[in-house]
Amino acid sequence: MKIIVLPGDGIGPETMAATVEVLRAASQRFGFELALEHDIAGHDSLRRHGATVTPALLDKVRAADGLMLGPMATFDFKDESKGEINPSMFFRKELDLYANIRPSRTWQGVPHKVDAFDLVVVRENTEGFYADRNIASGGSEMLITEDVVVSLRRITRLCCARIARAAFELASARRKHVSIVHKANVLKIGDGMFIDECHKVARDFPDVTVDDFIVDAMMAHVVRAPQRFDVIVTTNMFGDILSDLTAELSGSLGLGGSLNMGARYAMGQAAHGSAPDIAGQDIANPFSLILSAGQLLDWHGRRTNQPAYVAAADAIARTAAIVVEAGESTRDVGGNLGTAATGRAFAQRLLEA
Repeated sequence: MKIIVLPGDGIGPETMAATVEVLRAASQRFGFELALEHDIAGHDSLRRHGATVTPALLDKVRAADGLMLGPMATFDFKDESKGEINPSMFFRKELDLYANIRPSRTWQGVPHKVDAFDLVVVRENTEGFYADRNIASGGSEMLITEDVVVSLRRITRLCCARIARAAFELASARRKHVSIVHKANVLKIGDGMFIDECHKVARDFPDVTVDDFIVDAMMAHVVRAPQRFDVIVTTNMFGDILSDLTAELSGSLGLGGSLNMGARYAMGQAAHGSAPDIAGQDIANPFSLILSAGQLLDWHGRRTNQPAYVAAADAIARTAAIVVEAGESTRDVGGNLGTAATGRAFAQRLLEA
């Protein structure tokens, strides 16, 4: 498997180094060949190439089997005419990574204020209210006058149907329950279409239980009783907000993996940002990126029918729980190790699994 590795900005290089150590251990433990090709994006690429991402890099990614994207300083990139392109948005759009898969669960050894839960948010990733990805040219957020802004949302049957199918396929391998989250009481046409397409897909999965919730009520339900949910499917912005909430309920956003996947390509990406305020201090939590790497291995293994990658992904998920419970982690989740030492401890536990 060939993976393009982009360390990113801020804490990205530190957390990616720990992730690469775990990936190499997985390759050794499960006997598959892993080719990691390092390149740059974000601020490093902007300084060297005049753009945060380049056409040559996109070609490399398209020729590989997967992409690991480290945290990027996306808020810094405001003017695309100056090469300041959001790398995360760029790859999601150019590779049509329509599904953002964000698991959240509670962890032994990490304090949490809710009952134990294990759920996945399946978020549509390519349209919705995101002004940088829902029209072919330009942006869909417009300054009409100095005092008036209009923001447009795009919803299509195709995107609704394929994100619904991703959710139902996932649920059929878990606890067979899909919850549709929407705002159809206000966004009657767009979210009405989303609900309709989800129920059409549901007919192909008669053993999966389906319910639906208005998004604001869903926030209350998830805080009150997250254990009642299995797979949650929703549109782009609602999913972005909801998946951060569920990750934080698990004890830390740093424990939330994230996979962006499409029909042909996939990108593992930490659920959090680049945290420049703690960069270079060896205190950043690498678990989100490590878990995302496990999701990427799982995607590749299932897509190519290679069980070794799926087994490695399962082992990474199990090892994460062992390492966290043992306190072999960074201080933010109850451990006493630095970033690099956490990566080494994780890799060693994985080799022993």
